[in-house]
Amino acid sequence: MPPVPARDLARNAETAIANDVAAHAAASLPKSPVEETPKAVSAAAANDGNNPATAVSESAEVIPVPTTDDSTNADKTLVVEWLGGTDGMLRLLDQTLLPNDVRMIDCQTVEQVFEAIKSLRVRGAPVIGVTAAYGVVLGVNESVSGNRPEFDERLNAVIDRLAATRPTAVNLFWALDRQRKVAERMPQASPLEVALALLNEARVIEVEDRAMCAAIGRHGAELLHDGDGVLTHCNAGALATAGDGTALAVIYAAVASGKKLRVFADETRPLLQGARLTAWELHQRGVPVTLICDSMAATVMRQGKVQAIIVGADRIAANGDTANKIGTYSVACLAKTHGVPFYVAAPSSTFDLSLATGEKIPIEERSPHEITQGFGRQTAPEGIDVYNPAFDVTPAELITAIITERGVIGSVSEAAIRKMIELNDSN
Repeated sequence: MPPVPARDLARNAETAIANDVAAHAAASLPKSPVEETPKAVSAAAANDGNNPATAVSESAEVIPVPTTDDSTNADKTLVVEWLGGTDGMLRLLDQTLLPNDVRMIDCQTVEQVFEAIKSLRVRGAPVIGVTAAYGVVLGVNESVSGNRPEFDERLNAVIDRLAATRPTAVNLFWALDRQRKVAERMPQASPLEVALALLNEARVIEVEDRAMCAAIGRHGAELLHDGDGVLTHCNAGALATAGDGTALAVIYAAVASGKKLRVFADETRPLLQGARLTAWELHQRGVPVTLICDSMAATVMRQGKVQAIIVGADRIAANGDTANKIGTYSVACLAKTHGVPFYVAAPSSTFDLSLATGEKIPIEERSPHEITQGFGRQTAPEGIDVYNPAFDVTPAELITAIITERGVIGSVSEAAIRKMIELNDSN
């Protein structure tokens, strides 16, 4: 499958921003530090082209972004939304409350965004990048009335602060680097002009993510067949991105094309993202889904119930080694044993070509309490030693193909990856 040139994805920036990420500049914003609203705003309402877009200064840089057809995800729960201008706020879906409570939290400071990412209120590499980009805007808001050196100092501090939240998800650093470069390209601009450009760049990142999700879905849907059973691990769906997801975007696109699928969702210990998030999301979208314990994956493969496995990714090294939620490597080994194709779905922003192999990918270790006191209940002896890496690395040789927004890398190697990623970056 030939790669899609980057230039073919980029068109009409102002229209895309106005239609896809319209902020509500005229709305009366709450002034409390964190305000919770009882339910999520629908994506259809957020993407209504009649909503007023936040004004962007003529001096603020506007970068061409891809448009996207939201017809396939008009009913998805909104995960991230910016409200207002540069002094606005960021609304996030609190994913720690799912599936029992669908509730939004309103972040008005960078510390609230830091806490939301760190505590997994927002999670999934692509949407972490989007959230961090908007978090930069919140972080510099109080410095727009000062001088430029003070503003730049604050900007760097905010970026460094957000970069400390999740070390494995490369989309976080990719988005923060884009925001840093926005300011570097405007050395003579005022703090307010830079802040406007930062807000615009965050919107660009959000719209790009939706377009990348849609393209991943289109490319990957061709790999699935009518009647397939598809196993997935963790959550790589609409809850993890600004669009329809990565792994689940493939499933949604296949279903939209008329294929009948049965999804098997690993519960995904220890925080049960598969049970709480993937099963909930698929059920909401009307896609047949069966929840299984992680230890049941081998059995459903051996029984012939699974014809394909699709997972997301948090970072992909130059050779194709892929970091994803802990347990993914185990699934890949099982897939190899049972002859089931193992696919990774991820946008180009998830590739880290500076790392030769997955051995260099930093792996986040999380609190022991996630295992010993999961969801507030003691399930292990007090004081027991615990090892809790949040991710593992699947070697490239276990990956059948990597599905990107630019096409499918069917023979996973450094040469194939660089050809797909670097060639398109130069177009």
